[in-house]
Amino acid sequence: MLSGATGSWDPLAKAPGKQCAVGLASPDWGAVAVIPETQFADTNVGRIAYQISGDGPIDVLVAHPPQFPIDLMWDEPRLVQFLDGLSRFCRHIWFDPRGRGASMPLPHSEGNFQETMAEDILGLLDALDLDTVALLALGGGIVPFVAASHPERVSAMALLGGFDRLLRSAEHPNGMPLDLFDQALVGLATSWGTSEGARARAGRFADDARFCRWWAKSQRLTCTGEEAVWRLRSMLSFDQTSILGAISVPTLVISQPGARMIRADAALDLSRRIPGAKFVELDPVSPLFFLGDTGLLLDTIEEFLTGDLPQHDAERVLATVVFTDIVGSTDHLARVGDRTWKDTLASHDALVSREIERHRGRQIKTTGDGVLATFDGPGRAIKCAQAIAETVRPLGIEVRAGLHTGEIELRGDDVGGIGVHIAARVAGLAGAGEVLVSRTVTDLVAGSGINFEDRGEQELKGVPGSWRVFAVLAKSVAAQPHLV
Repeated sequence: MLSGATGSWDPLAKAPGKQCAVGLASPDWGAVAVIPETQFADTNVGRIAYQISGDGPIDVLVAHPPQFPIDLMWDEPRLVQFLDGLSRFCRHIWFDPRGRGASMPLPHSEGNFQETMAEDILGLLDALDLDTVALLALGGGIVPFVAASHPERVSAMALLGGFDRLLRSAEHPNGMPLDLFDQALVGLATSWGTSEGARARAGRFADDARFCRWWAKSQRLTCTGEEAVWRLRSMLSFDQTSILGAISVPTLVISQPGARMIRADAALDLSRRIPGAKFVELDPVSPLFFLGDTGLLLDTIEEFLTGDLPQHDAERVLATVVFTDIVGSTDHLARVGDRTWKDTLASHDALVSREIERHRGRQIKTTGDGVLATFDGPGRAIKCAQAIAETVRPLGIEVRAGLHTGEIELRGDDVGGIGVHIAARVAGLAGAGEVLVSRTVTDLVAGSGINFEDRGEQELKGVPGSWRVFAVLAKSVAAQPHLV
């Protein structure tokens, strides 16, 4: 739990319990709220702005949609009412992810946007010394991926308006067609941050001039219109369907039909894919989650998060597994002899360990002429595998790598389970210098700028069914996301 009272301001108090001694008087409702001070967390991925409010018995990290920065939350009375409602039963943490509001920029060259969002969440938890929190997602997004990858950090998860995939595909025939999505983005870059753009999207609140001015200002101070389009496009092909079954934390999925770009049954479909998830359908959604009557929404969240939640198994987590091995190691040993080969292996092991650490992975063990490692982000795992292949080449050796994202079992310092087995079999299909990945990996890095070559359906020894395998193209670049 976080320390520090939040009902008054102590100038000597340390983060994260600090509050600003300024009351917010709402001209519409006459309510007074204590505005928390915006603070900064220096994380391993960059500087992230955050606020903490409320003094309830549980800690809740909130992922909010990219429509307002945390510094302007207290300027909108309806949003203040929602914040006060949360404070009734929890201590809630709001933050600007990198590239939004007061947090540091997010270079598009970092590639996988979804992965960077997960890193922001985990980095903030570490900086605030929070072992576990409940996650509240007010608009879908990356939160399920975080819960699946790090169940030991998540006590429960509540999702408002979530989805598994936005874009229509063969496996998702009810998704949004690409042409309709493109139409939805037409003019967004130029209308973003304007009163006209806010009115066009405000629905029944379009005649509220004060609200529309606030919303337009909020968008301007959140990010540029071009950045907003980039983020939306980055989410377009993101597909987390295959990882939802690995979620073990107690989950609530709330549906409010009518949200733009999200099909009516998306939340129900999402809940059906998460083991044991509770599904609740409320009245149709307004343009933003805090508009209209939010009493039932808050009551639903409170009942779920403060009830007796079942214990979940943190010994099974979602991870990206990487296997590498040296191609033709036996022949190489025969050519150079034992002593030279031993020196080559030592250099190989040192270089591989360095790359795994640099890409924030966890080296599980060496396998004689290769390595087994896990990552909580598939994009970084791919980059690490490519870096390993390039780094060891001057030693006169070639490596191959196989990757799969799936559920694994934690066995002390070791790992096991079908996810590990699949990654090993995928690696066995790779040629010298190749990085092969399963279909699950490509779904999770869609829009990252990493390009693949389809190698078709493959039979993996000991694994039921056939598996689609892809080769990572050597010239993949983590640049401006493109539609795939």
